[in-house]
Amino acid sequence: MTSSIAILAFCWIYVRKYQSQRESEVVSTITAIFSLAIALITSALLPVDIFLVSYMKNQNGTFKDWANANVSRQIEDTVLYGYYTLYSVILFCVFFWIPFVYFYYEEKDDDDTSKCTQIKTAFKYTLGFAVICALLLLVGAFVPLNVPNNKNSTEWEKVKFLFEELGSSHGLAALSFSISSLTLIGMLAAITYTAYGMSALPLNLIKGTRSAAYERLENTEDIEEVEQHIQTIKSKSKDGRPLPSRDKRALKQFEERLRTLRKRERHLEFIENSWWTKFCGALRPLKIIWGIFFILVALLFVISLFLSNLDKALHSAGIDSGFIIFGANLSNPLNMLLPVLQTVFPLDYILITIIIMYFIFTSMAGIRNIGIWFFWVRLYKIRRGRTRPQALLFLCMILLLIVLHTSYMIYSLAPQYVMYGSQNYLIESNITYDDHKNNSALPVPKRCDADAPEDQCTVTRTYLFLHKFWFFSAAYYFGNWAFLGVFLIGLIVSCCKGKKSVIEGVDEDDSDISDDEPSVYSV
Repeated sequence: MTSSIAILAFCWIYVRKYQSQRESEVVSTITAIFSLAIALITSALLPVDIFLVSYMKNQNGTFKDWANANVSRQIEDTVLYGYYTLYSVILFCVFFWIPFVYFYYEEKDDDDTSKCTQIKTAFKYTLGFAVICALLLLVGAFVPLNVPNNKNSTEWEKVKFLFEELGSSHGLAALSFSISSLTLIGMLAAITYTAYGMSALPLNLIKGTRSAAYERLENTEDIEEVEQHIQTIKSKSKDGRPLPSRDKRALKQFEERLRTLRKRERHLEFIENSWWTKFCGALRPLKIIWGIFFILVALLFVISLFLSNLDKALHSAGIDSGFIIFGANLSNPLNMLLPVLQTVFPLDYILITIIIMYFIFTSMAGIRNIGIWFFWVRLYKIRRGRTRPQALLFLCMILLLIVLHTSYMIYSLAPQYVMYGSQNYLIESNITYDDHKNNSALPVPKRCDADAPEDQCTVTRTYLFLHKFWFFSAAYYFGNWAFLGVFLIGLIVSCCKGKKSVIEGVDEDDSDISDDEPSVYSV
């Protein structure tokens, strides 16, 4: 309960921090806060799932006294129902609620439309998303994961087999297919935003922003230069002669440039005298430390992901199996670190939680730096106190999709840990006693893996959702290589870029900036 309140409080602060004060709407604000909260709560399910399957067993490989078959099944079902609930809410948000609110506010931009017309139009466009969701559920429900044993069965028997398989899975396949489809989109978003954010966020913290006083001095020089150009052009028409069309165009451009520079001057003056700027300056050493910490986590993540993908390329059964491997043939830093941390509770869960939260925060940083694009067209910018309601809805939808992909990224880094946690099971080991010259079989604990008996090791519910369909796993494998490539490109770009302006985004095409609403832009 306390964690849920903390998540809601964080979401409220984050949304209020970026939403436009002039265009804030109650419904869009509530939608953004709720969607962001669902994304964070869903990301917390993975460490909880791993903890529960691990907690049922002792380190010697035996089940705890209370963890009989019925209790274990109840725990598994509770986690599974938790996934059902949260994933269903995510489907509702992505395919109905967020699109409806988005199209409602798109129609609201037209002054002539009534409330009833706005709702009808938004509902009409939202129906398209609902149809896509229904199709995904239907395809997932009836894609056969197994084939009938009798190859000579009739068409009716084949259809009957599909319905029996659907009933036996309790809709797991349908929901898994829909969520995997969204996860595939989330993978593309992670490649675009998270990979760049993992390099941009640490380096921006380390480099900091430019000095407001120095920027103001440069801006004053630019104002004087533009005013000089304007006076030169206007002097050509002092004797009453009309200006040539080329000079008129140049004059208009200089006047627009002058308005922008004066707007920048007001913002720079406000920021230079702001207490927040002085407070951020005092925190500069702390930001550098955080930047170094984040870049170290990024390197740990990237090196582990590279070695894990290389392991799949060398030792998996290939694309037909989705490049799935059980265990690890090539050790990576994270896969080696987690078993060590498992010996001291709850260090391994803390590390997994840190990686998940780091993944989310770098995604936020990537979206904030890049903006929201449709191919080569920029749709929206994410700016502190200047973000439109539609942009916030896009931001939350993208984060929802990225969070879905987070679980697979963690699985890619430590497959055995995500499948079984810290579970052990007992195997018979022959031990020879010198005194009696005979062998004795004694049970010895061994880490759970793919060779373990099903009744001895409990697989996490996360794994069941991740690997229902091999073709999604194959797509995620190639997506990991693309993620690594974009990270390296982003790292090079971030290193080559200079310090950010203390008022990033105040330019000619920034329609979200108001002359009478100065704000502190530095982070």
